Amino acid sequence: MADIQGSVLDLREMDDLAQMDSPIHRLHPLSKLFVTAVYLFTVVSFPKYALTALFPMILYPALLFALSGVSAGTCFRKLRFILPLLLAVGVFNPFLDREPLFRLGTLAVSGGTVSFLSLMLKGVCCLTAAFLLAATTTLDSLCAALRQLRLPRFFVTLLLLTFRYVSVMLDELAAMNTAYRLRAPGQKGIRRNAWGSFLGQLLLRSMDRAEELYSAMQLRGFHGEFHYARPAPIRAADVLFAAAVSAVILLFRFLNVSRLLGALWM
Repeated sequence: MADIQGSVLDLREMDDLAQMDSPIHRLHPLSKLFVTAVYLFTVVSFPKYALTALFPMILYPALLFALSGVSAGTCFRKLRFILPLLLAVGVFNPFLDREPLFRLGTLAVSGGTVSFLSLMLKGVCCLTAAFLLAATTTLDSLCAALRQLRLPRFFVTLLLLTFRYVSVMLDELAAMNTAYRLRAPGQKGIRRNAWGSFLGQLLLRSMDRAEELYSAMQLRGFHGEFHYARPAPIRAADVLFAAAVSAVILLFRFLNVSRLLGALWM
């Protein structure tokens, strides 16, 4: 029950974060969307052994955390369930690729270990950038920007409704969980033989609520597309931010800054 309520609070907290006021929040959604896309594609494009070359890519989320006022602790608290999945994806790399890549004194570091660390760093950078986009841009503004890019109306509407009404399903789940606990006091969790009927009831209740919500939307004039508020015009600052940050990101990709700094230090 507490986990379900926490999930609902997490969704609402994302809305509160997006309503904050900061230089990053005031940027045009298209500008932030463009930079985030460039950043994600750039991070993913690094070779699997390019661990040191990835380090400068941490500067982008660090800069956004500093300028937006969003706490890094809040980010990693919300990503706590996804980060272990990254660990599970690459945990076998050190066992599959045992060829030594370099040595640290007497310690031989295998290619699998380097690729595992590189994969983890890529995942953290990508998840953090996506979180910062969602935490500094309201969903309505983001959907309006997607429609400006001529994305299909169906996908944009589906994105908006999925985010907005997942909390409705969580409320139904919380009510069913409470009813089950009242009928089975002292029992930990839901018995396995009740999983099927529980999920079936959740599906039926969710479908009923969905029909009610859709009828209410139709009565308010919904005909397949939301009429988003037109975003403010793109300013020179938005273009400058997108161009400058994208240029620096691409520079980090094609120029191994870590190796260059190490050579200059030596």
